[in-house]
Amino acid sequence: MHRARQHAEARTRERRHRLAHEAARLMAEGGIRDYRQAKLKAATRLGIHDDASLPRNREIEDALREYQRLFLGDSHRAGLHRRREAALRALEFFAGFDARLVGPVLEGTADANTPVALQLYADDADAVPRFLDEHRIPADARSRHLRLDRAREGDFPVWIFSAEDLAFDLTVLPADALRQAPLSGIDEKPMRRASAAQLRELLAQDEIEGYESAPG
Repeated sequence: MHRARQHAEARTRERRHRLAHEAARLMAEGGIRDYRQAKLKAATRLGIHDDASLPRNREIEDALREYQRLFLGDSHRAGLHRRREAALRALEFFAGFDARLVGPVLEGTADANTPVALQLYADDADAVPRFLDEHRIPADARSRHLRLDRAREGDFPVWIFSAEDLAFDLTVLPADALRQAPLSGIDEKPMRRASAAQLRELLAQDEIEGYESAPG
């Protein structure tokens, strides 16, 4: 009986692994951005329908990072580096709002269509559109539902604009949300964020890894 359970657990692990990698492939090749949509589509394609075999979002994110490294290589690295450099300039530009980089550009899973996502912090939500207007930056208004912590959630203003042939996505949060990052939609844990100083360190690390992986 113990052996049967071990066999069943091993089979479930193998299915989760296959599903995570198929979901990652669908995200990389098909432009799917939603983890749940990707895992359900992968399950349909592979004919796996038990919930226990569905991978967690973080497992898919890890598989996506691996897929991009293996199959997209230098082109993915170059595109990611370009977005991170643009993100650094944006963080410096929005320094008055304690700007932080979040999302796929920080996590390393951004593709050619991924916007540079920043979080800005201000108790006066109108301060950001005023700042954009002062600098003659046309932006579209949206909103985003986020959980700030286990007790607080809400819809927050989002501003979308283009610069340097890239899309930028700004979420404006209350100033006290700077103390702890909002909860990630991927795993319900506080989002990873990077200040300008932290992003500079990451870019330096990118450069070192680029030199080390270069041929010859």
